[in-house]
Amino acid sequence: MGLLSKIFGKKKVVDREGEPSMVYIENEDERMNWAIEKANLTLWYFEESLKNPQPYQVYFSIKVCIMDGETGEHIWLTEPHFDEDGNLFGTVGNEPVDVKTVKLDQKIGIDRDFISDWMIIEGRRLVGGYTLRAIRDGIPDDKKHEFDQSVGMYIDEGIDYFKANFETPEGAILSLENAYDEQNIDKAIACKDFYIEAKLMLSILDNDIIDEDIIKQTAEVLELSFIKHTAEGEWPNFSDVKRAFPNREKVNENYWIITEVCWFPDGGKSVQRLGTSKTADGWRVLGLVDDAE
Repeated sequence: MGLLSKIFGKKKVVDREGEPSMVYIENEDERMNWAIEKANLTLWYFEESLKNPQPYQVYFSIKVCIMDGETGEHIWLTEPHFDEDGNLFGTVGNEPVDVKTVKLDQKIGIDRDFISDWMIIEGRRLVGGYTLRAIRDGIPDDKKHEFDQSVGMYIDEGIDYFKANFETPEGAILSLENAYDEQNIDKAIACKDFYIEAKLMLSILDNDIIDEDIIKQTAEVLELSFIKHTAEGEWPNFSDVKRAFPNREKVNENYWIITEVCWFPDGGKSVQRLGTSKTADGWRVLGLVDDAE
């Protein structure tokens, strides 16, 4: 039985009572909306892997929204590939429920704007598959192992491939970690926002005694402390670390807390929450967030 057959079964999704829907994506579901956004932010890795698949990448599939008039349905395609213009082609991998414009095993082409997810199986680990993860997150904990067994995959936090730039909070964190690997203090400083970090630190004090000068002075102290502890100490090393960013907490539009999971070459694992701020020049990293906050 193929992988999608394990996920979807032979019956239509609506006929499989008691099993999670693998097709319907509710607009009001924030977890699913974030999954689709995350899939598109990391789609570049899927495309690059398709061009040059590695021996450990044993399976590729991509999910698209198929439209039939006003009705839309998210369907997985097997054997995906892109043409020179970036258009997607593949084979319908699960029986459509709501749309009648395509059928199981039909080869189709579709504009890349309709992509909603992708997955690669690397060994037995699921990489990507963000909507699948969102569905799994909605299953009771005591049923998750059974779900993993049914699809024949190892589903952990995954490995995320955001681009290292300031367009996303995750990209800002990766940029800082790349600066650590280069041992470049100027690049590391450029990834930080000491002003907002100082402002947040001082916010627990009496606001009546906090003014702009105090914030700027505190920011300068934080920057000097960062330089001293980074440049004069042992530089953090992320060169062989696998990373996932399973959660975003939007405190407000300009301050998000990002959860980062790291797997180290020696088998160790760490989980940390990092504050990030949105500036006029993109996202920047603050510091570790105390669980008590």
